[in-house]
Amino acid sequence: MPSVAFHTLGCKVNHYETEAIWQLFKSRGYERVEFESTSDVYVINTCTVTNTGDKKSRQVIRRAIRKNPDAVICVTGCYAQTSPAEIMAIPGVDVVVGTQDRVKMLDYIEQYKEERQPINGVGNIMKNRVYEELDVPAFTDRTRASLKIQEGCNNFCTFCIIPWARGLMRSRDPKEVVRQAQQLVDAGYKEIVLTGIHTGGYGEDMKDYNLAQLLRDIEKNVKGVKRLRISSIEASQLSDEVIEVIDQSNIVVRHLHVPLQSGSNTVLKRMRRKYTMEFFGERLNMLKKALPGLAVTSDVIVGFPGETEEEFMETYNFIKEHKFSELHVFPYSKRTGTPAARMDDQVDEEIKNERVHRLINLSDQLAKEYASQFEDEVLEVIPEEPFKEDGSEDLYVGYTDNYLKVVFPASEDMIGKLVKVKITKAGYPYNEGQFVRVMEDHHIEDEESHAV
Repeated sequence: MPSVAFHTLGCKVNHYETEAIWQLFKSRGYERVEFESTSDVYVINTCTVTNTGDKKSRQVIRRAIRKNPDAVICVTGCYAQTSPAEIMAIPGVDVVVGTQDRVKMLDYIEQYKEERQPINGVGNIMKNRVYEELDVPAFTDRTRASLKIQEGCNNFCTFCIIPWARGLMRSRDPKEVVRQAQQLVDAGYKEIVLTGIHTGGYGEDMKDYNLAQLLRDIEKNVKGVKRLRISSIEASQLSDEVIEVIDQSNIVVRHLHVPLQSGSNTVLKRMRRKYTMEFFGERLNMLKKALPGLAVTSDVIVGFPGETEEEFMETYNFIKEHKFSELHVFPYSKRTGTPAARMDDQVDEEIKNERVHRLINLSDQLAKEYASQFEDEVLEVIPEEPFKEDGSEDLYVGYTDNYLKVVFPASEDMIGKLVKVKITKAGYPYNEGQFVRVMEDHHIEDEESHAV
């Protein structure tokens, strides 16, 4: 039985796609082994979102070549798409496939075994207008299932290389989304996370169909799904209709990740983001009216070229005013090939780091404030894994629908189930809880929960 080993760099979409590629290998009779062991084939799924992503990808490729010089080394993903020649130049790389045509990977491997000539299977991603169907019936992680619904992005923000790595926006066929969602629920998953490169843009390339309709169709047609989470959505995609669907839904959770990047209109303009702070604030207020207790998490880039102390403070104050529940804060880093990397007045590293720390401190404070609203409340949690940190027995960790991390006494058999937990002590990065009961799956329970 031939073996294959995978190493994935970068985002959740890459992790999803590695699982999809594994399904292709599995159907051809391969067994999967750890990346650290000797394997017949190594697949490295690369990232190019930053220059560091490229560098890490090259390091991992070389590591695989050293492990087994006789193995077939196959490189895929975003860095493979944008820089195939750089990767082909690494001695020992045999097959390169980008972010499309991954179904051809196995044929390329067979071809390589016969001809022993390196194969560059990377095509022009900008010409692609069709979503590539890649199925993932189950995941190694058994509590939350990702479901990819779209590919690519049309925005071309000045700091970002991703449209060149992933191509333009293309949506997955809604029937496929519903079919795949049902398959995941049937495999035992209670929570489905809709994901993509620009997830909230779903349907922008379709006639008479959009994200709001997809959310409705999933709720109407997928039997047994308990939670539906949108991995990320832009403010501009939070249409009145989407907000209305979220408001009326029994399964869409009280948590949205809405990337901000900056809270200053002048910086946003230089970033080529498609909204103003006024618009963003107005959307947030509408959302919080529709969903009391909503958690809004976000991404922020600090020290974008030309960012002044005043512009940084606009961002700081906007975040404080709108009480985000948690932030991912990134110091701006130059991405070769993007307009922002060529901009004048790059911000000094020390200033960047100091601003990053100020925002992280604010984020910690806001996260604690958000969590404290739920102290003594009973929330639904899906236990994911044992809690390792303090070494005590029988503590498990999981997430509430509004993305609070909760640690509480539970047992192995509760993993992946919906469990009622009382929050006894709010905190950050996690809350402490007390087990109340396991939610049953029969329909009387459903009637009750819909009435709430």
